[in-house]
Amino acid sequence: MQEKESDKILLYTTFALLIFGLIMIASAGVAYGETNFGDAYYFFKRQLLVGVLPGLAILYVTQKINYQFWKKIAFPFFVASVLALVLVLIPGTGTTVYGASRWLRLGAFSFQPAEMLKLSLVIYLAAWLESRKEKVKDLYEGLIPFLIIVGIVSFLLVKQPDIGTLGVVIIIAMSIFFVSGSKILHLVSLAGAGVAAFIVLIKTEAYRMNRLLVFLHPELDPRGIGYQINQALLAIGSGGILGVGLGHSLQKFNYLPEPVGDSIFAIIGEELGMVGEIFLILLFLALAMRGLKIAKNAPDTFSKLVAVGIVAWITFQAFINIAAISGLIPLTGIPLPFVSYGGTSIVFLLASIGILLNISKHTNLNN
Repeated sequence: MQEKESDKILLYTTFALLIFGLIMIASAGVAYGETNFGDAYYFFKRQLLVGVLPGLAILYVTQKINYQFWKKIAFPFFVASVLALVLVLIPGTGTTVYGASRWLRLGAFSFQPAEMLKLSLVIYLAAWLESRKEKVKDLYEGLIPFLIIVGIVSFLLVKQPDIGTLGVVIIIAMSIFFVSGSKILHLVSLAGAGVAAFIVLIKTEAYRMNRLLVFLHPELDPRGIGYQINQALLAIGSGGILGVGLGHSLQKFNYLPEPVGDSIFAIIGEELGMVGEIFLILLFLALAMRGLKIAKNAPDTFSKLVAVGIVAWITFQAFINIAAISGLIPLTGIPLPFVSYGGTSIVFLLASIGILLNISKHTNLNN
């Protein structure tokens, strides 16, 4: 199929999410940046210079590269991501923050391998499952190898620990496995095993059990284990329908933990109200619908699976973050795509959008 222009709707939706995120980080990070770094716009500047601008440059490059290139490097890219996950667990190599070893220090910059893993896993599973063809339905040539791949990644994420990312990774993998043509019985079995594994993980660590208890009883210990979710709900409730106004949040003044990170949706609710929240959710829905349309019209199985994986990654991670900070599911600590502060996250998200844009050049979106 002759290459056409990339999908403008997907591109403009991504730009809208980026701009929205920068505006909210500039607002939400004022007190946090002033208190910790002596610069009210520290997080805005870092997000722009270390995340958004490099990310846009990478998006430009990846949307120019034919998507078939990623199939050729799928295995070494995935192996590099796994090795990076191993490195964060080695003392002196990885950086531990709040008891979690999730970062590699590269001079003045930090790098979170789990973000690279999400993209490399999408590409590797897409290439591997395409090569399986009908063998995907087979227990020994489809399901068991798939479990081994996901199991290795899951083990390394549990060791960090990063259970929120683990949940997102499993959803990505299951989405690609489903679209590849796997048996429904296999998927149901995987889902059951996944639920059982998460129950075990919750029961083996006190902080995970505390998050579950707070989810079930938000009033429990509001100054201790229930502090973050109670402050988040207070922020969202204070915003009402129209919000208190951009820049006028009270909760960001050292009341709500991580106002530029996984709690940023609460600041959006406080300052922009339900209207702002719905606008953001509609942007994610627009991105998902456009991405799925690209997947539906993709020229081959590999590109279809890559498109589905990218859409699953972005939309499910957004849903999990929003649901958690709104008290609909237990807190997870994962960022809101394109909006939360984090250079590594933005760079790999924009790289994935670039790949999706390149796939769109080879599709007929009028169908």
